[in-house]
Amino acid sequence: MPRDNETAQPGAYYSTGTAGQPQRVDDGEPVGPPPPRRRRWRRILLISLLVVTLVGGGAVIAGGLYLRSVEGDIERVDAFQGVPEEGRPQAAVEGAMNIMILGSDSRDPEKTSGSRTDTIILAHLPKDRSSAQLISIPRDTWVSVPRSADGNNGGRDAKINAAYAWGGVPLMVQTVESFTKVRVDHVALIDFAGFKEIIDALGGIDVNSEKQFTSIHAPFRTFSKGMQRMDGEAALDYSRQRKQFADGDFARIRHQQQVIKAIIDKASSGGLLTNPGKLNSFLKATSNSVSVDKELSLLETANQMRGVRGSNLTFVTSPTKGTGRIGSESVVLADTNRVKSFYDAVRRDAVPDILAGAKEQ
Repeated sequence: MPRDNETAQPGAYYSTGTAGQPQRVDDGEPVGPPPPRRRRWRRILLISLLVVTLVGGGAVIAGGLYLRSVEGDIERVDAFQGVPEEGRPQAAVEGAMNIMILGSDSRDPEKTSGSRTDTIILAHLPKDRSSAQLISIPRDTWVSVPRSADGNNGGRDAKINAAYAWGGVPLMVQTVESFTKVRVDHVALIDFAGFKEIIDALGGIDVNSEKQFTSIHAPFRTFSKGMQRMDGEAALDYSRQRKQFADGDFARIRHQQQVIKAIIDKASSGGLLTNPGKLNSFLKATSNSVSVDKELSLLETANQMRGVRGSNLTFVTSPTKGTGRIGSESVVLADTNRVKSFYDAVRRDAVPDILAGAKEQ
C-alpha cells in the first residue's frame, strides 16, 4: 500500500525539534523469526543523555548517581554482529560520534507491520560535544540494501527500512553506512509510544502547531494553530499525524522532531535535576526503556554531553528530491549529489558545513 507522503514537497528542511518486530514486510516478503520479547519500557536513550546532563556542578553529579544506579539494567543488543569490518567506513575525525537511532511507534493505531522501523535518525555528536545534529532519514528512502548475513534477503534496491526486516539492526547499520558513507559508532532503539509517560512525568510539553487540524485517531482531538500545552496522550497523537498535510510522512517526521525538542526544552527549564522525586519519575520512564549496543556507556556519554542544550540541538532531514514511484511502490528519492556533500560534512565533523548543507535543502 502506498505511503501517505506521495505529494511530499522536494527539498524539505525541517529545523524544528524527530523512531521492530519482524513479521512480514510491506511488499509481502517473509522474514525471519521475531526477536526476543522486550520489556514494555525499553527504548528511550537520546533524551536521557541530553536531559540528564543539562546542568553543571552538583546537579550533574546527582544525575550521574541516578544513571550509575540504572546502567547495569540497560538492555543491550548485538548491533554489529556479522557486520564485516572491511566494508565499513572509517572514522575521519577522532572523538566525533555518530549514533544511529532506530524506532517505531508500537501503539500506533495505523500500524499494520511491525517489521520495519518507522524512524531512522543519525545523531552526530561533534568532537567538542558542544552541539548535536539529528538527521532524519525518511523510512521510504530508496537505497541499495546489502545482502543479509543469512544470504536470503537484500542485495538489491529497496526502501531503507526494509533492511531491519531482512537483517535486524546489523543490516540497518550496513545499509545506513552504505548510504551515508558515515561510520555508525553506536546504536539506540526507541519507541515513540513510550513518550506518553515521559511527557507526563515532565508535566506536559509546549508544541507549536503549524496549522489547525483534527486527528484521524480517536478521540479525534483538534489541535489549534500555534503554541499549546500537550499531555502525553495528546503529544503522542500529534506525533502520529500526517494524512492532513500535503507533505505526508515528512510532516510526521517534523512532528516527531518537535516533540523530542519540546521534551528536551521542558526538562532543561523545569528544574528536573533539582527535584529528586521528579527526576526519579522521569528516569523511571526513560532509563528503564533503554536499549543500546553493547559498547555504549550511558554515563560516559552523558558526561561528555553536559554542554548540549535545546538551543544547540539541530534537527534536519536527509536531502531528498521528494517522492516518486518505483514499480508499484511509493518511495522517497534521495538527492544523490546533495547526499554526498552533506554526509561528507558529517564525516569530516564540519558542523558549519552540515548546517549550511541543511539550509540549502
